[in-house]
Amino acid sequence: MDFGFVRVAAIVPKVNVADCEYNASQIIDATVEAAKKGAKVIATPELGVTAYTCGDLFMQQSLLDAAENALLRIAEVTASCDVLLLVGAPLRCGDSVYNCAVAISGGRILGVVPKTYLPNYKEFYEKRWFASATLLREESVNIGGTMVRISPKLIFTHEKLRVAVEICEDLWTPIPPSSFAAIAGANVIVNMSASNELIGKHDYLMSLIKQQSARCRVAYVYASSGFGESTTDLVFAGNAIVAENGRLLGEGKRFSIEGTMVVRDVDVELIENDRMTVNSFSDSRHLSAGYEIVPIDLKSLKSGDEELMREVHRLPFVPGDGKILDGRCEEIIDIQVEGLMRRLAFINCKTLVVGVSGGLDSTLALLVAVKAFDRLKLDRKGIYGITMPGFGTTGRTYSNAMELMKSLSVTIKEIPIRDAVIQHFKDIGHDIAQHDVTYENSQARERTQILMDYANKCGGIVLGTGDLSELALGWATYNGDHISMYGVNAGIPKTLVKYLVRWFAVSGFSTDDEARHTLLDIVDTPISPELTPADSNGNIKQKTEDLVGPYELHDFFLYYMLRCGFRPAKIYSMAVKAYSGVYDKPFIKKWLREFYRRFFQQQFKRSCLPDGPKVGSVSLSPRGDWRMPSDASAALWLKECDELS
Repeated sequence: MDFGFVRVAAIVPKVNVADCEYNASQIIDATVEAAKKGAKVIATPELGVTAYTCGDLFMQQSLLDAAENALLRIAEVTASCDVLLLVGAPLRCGDSVYNCAVAISGGRILGVVPKTYLPNYKEFYEKRWFASATLLREESVNIGGTMVRISPKLIFTHEKLRVAVEICEDLWTPIPPSSFAAIAGANVIVNMSASNELIGKHDYLMSLIKQQSARCRVAYVYASSGFGESTTDLVFAGNAIVAENGRLLGEGKRFSIEGTMVVRDVDVELIENDRMTVNSFSDSRHLSAGYEIVPIDLKSLKSGDEELMREVHRLPFVPGDGKILDGRCEEIIDIQVEGLMRRLAFINCKTLVVGVSGGLDSTLALLVAVKAFDRLKLDRKGIYGITMPGFGTTGRTYSNAMELMKSLSVTIKEIPIRDAVIQHFKDIGHDIAQHDVTYENSQARERTQILMDYANKCGGIVLGTGDLSELALGWATYNGDHISMYGVNAGIPKTLVKYLVRWFAVSGFSTDDEARHTLLDIVDTPISPELTPADSNGNIKQKTEDLVGPYELHDFFLYYMLRCGFRPAKIYSMAVKAYSGVYDKPFIKKWLREFYRRFFQQQFKRSCLPDGPKVGSVSLSPRGDWRMPSDASAALWLKECDELS
């Protein structure tokens, strides 16, 4: 837990309207429980000390006095809980009453943040009782005889943790206060709310929370009123939500009679990295004036729990939700197709050459080419699918390549490479029985030469098939399959390729049952360059993942290294959680080290990549996202890998 994770909790205790003693007890019990779970930042609902639905009782001095006393009682409890607790209460300040978030830690009240935007329309009447923070003249408020700083521009800070608060309606405004707080440095936003339930409102609320967390690059902790609020006119469902950078980390059950608690680990290191990467965020700093830093009385940000309380997806490039995945596949293919269409249209090219091996990558490239030709209203016969059997070609991949091209009605060419490569071995004096890198790369370069020369012959271009994961590992022959005239798969990680091919199979792209069967068999075929002979049964012997490691691990490493900027130790700890029960620690460590070794060693291949479309948030194009010296040392990263346990 030393990698920037901070545990937060959104809690929705039960309330009794205007019963401050009862409400304080519920908040205290929930706080103690959340603290036992390791939470360091705890959000509670708006006006939770009194309940939100007190109405004109907010003007009663008895209720306001009781609210202050309840705050002091709650503060005492935090002396033994190492947390920052945000509690909602009405407070008198000057000649007005304010709807406030009260920050409590270490047994004392650290500061008070009054609500800025007061809803006063339809079912809301807050201006009847409260003043807006924009009208605040005082700098301190008296709570139980102690003067406490009051301001809408407070950021509560401990080490890397920086917490700001907004209250309910603040989020629904054109420019929420959290936008300015984030620009001022806050990386966790707590929203204390009392939003009632209406048909369709929850979906809109979720979109607001996710969008605000994404736009501000923050963790967003949301807690709103639940059971016990008056239902005279409204119903409150009790929302407990944690989001981060546009991603939902956790959501509690609504309409719970027992109250709700959601505890999650948010990643402030990820937030920092995003802000450093996107310079337009820092360009907004001129809007951050006036914010004050308030130190938090925390002993440590560590939760005391080694178990990470957030989901870590094994396949970060692949959405876990089937409907989202289906839509994502369609969108990715549209990007690939659009890129290829523009390239063909720009050079007025009506012919295309693609090497078809019967493997996943070449299948995806061919399918994208066919879709591009269809949209351009070009004859599919202008696509020359060339299969080039070699020493390691198996009957399964050969048959799939031929069946696929036949079903797609492209021009089929079969050009075996065995004789040409044997002659080449003779020319360079290589023993054909020695199955080394020369043996393998000679075949890859022979195939590329055929593709290039045939493209010249037919007046077309060569479509590259290599994917993002292969580029990351350098798993391509330099001046072989590494080179093409347009790399349509260059932005697609290996773990996503199979889903894209499967999408073509099941989406209705082809009405041919045999074609669908062929595509699904290609998805199930072991990944292999087929550069060494098959086994005695004619099956693939040279399996890529036996040589370079599981692609699902490498894609996991690639995502968190490039997208998030994480160090090896953090990536390792997350991989151990994600692949628990699948791979053991020594196995993960071995391939993490190999990933870094290959990634640095093979940069020279990425420095001269052909053009190709960026598809997702990770790209290795030397003209786009990734600029790295070819001779950079990997020593720092490898040393950290070696020290892992």
